[in-house]
Amino acid sequence: MHASSLLLASVAAVSVMASPAYPELTTNNAMPGILDTVSDYFNLLAEKVQQTRKSAAAPVCDLSKAVFPSNPVTPSLPPPSAGLVLKHVAIGRGTQNYTCDVTNATAAPVAIGALATLFNASCIAASYPDVLDLLPRVVLPFNLTDNEITAFTTRLYPTNLELSGHHYFETATTPFFNLDTPTAQIGTLPCAKNSTQNAPSGTAVGSDTDNRGQQGEAAVAWLKLVAKAGATGGLQEVYRLQTVGGSPPATCAGMPASFTVQYAAQYWFYES
Repeated sequence: MHASSLLLASVAAVSVMASPAYPELTTNNAMPGILDTVSDYFNLLAEKVQQTRKSAAAPVCDLSKAVFPSNPVTPSLPPPSAGLVLKHVAIGRGTQNYTCDVTNATAAPVAIGALATLFNASCIAASYPDVLDLLPRVVLPFNLTDNEITAFTTRLYPTNLELSGHHYFETATTPFFNLDTPTAQIGTLPCAKNSTQNAPSGTAVGSDTDNRGQQGEAAVAWLKLVAKAGATGGLQEVYRLQTVGGSPPATCAGMPASFTVQYAAQYWFYES
């Protein structure tokens, strides 16, 4: 991207979503190959700014206008249950976690949960679905190094999306979403898997995201999860969609007893 284009795009991004001071975006923050994707993202933001300037009204953060992503290859996940409405859309950025039997190189890695930070993308979902669909691919290649952990707790690099919660596992079978933060009390959601489908073929893959020399980790599956007892804020269902990265290697050959693979995804939360 030319310097003038980057400047225009950066100004556009600030005009779309105001943000606090934050570490400067440099090529040192990203892994090789990300600049084209980031360029697409910022140029798309610039296009949206121009459209907004020509419009008689600014975009409205109305989640009823959000377009639910569809999988063009495999059958769609079951729709939200009757009577539910969309409450929140987030971008999740974190790791899928695995263990391996180091005595058996042909054994398959075993999933033991995930750990991710969630960032508020509701207004983008309501107004700019094409921008939303780019986000997992844009944010995944930025490393989650120790030096950047503090930064990732406040804003999703390289966007201006703000923290909206955390995702982890309470038990091996209970994924948990905590969407209660100092700035928003959305609710909490212990849940169970309801349905799953493979990510569409051709989905962008990871790129050495676990720092173990692997390349091209496939996208983890799309999911529908339903609430268990104890959910708050009226939250009933959540979908994991538009996944990028996160899948383990096919076997445990050369892998340690436990390891992580970084991923990004959209999460759509529905309430009663």
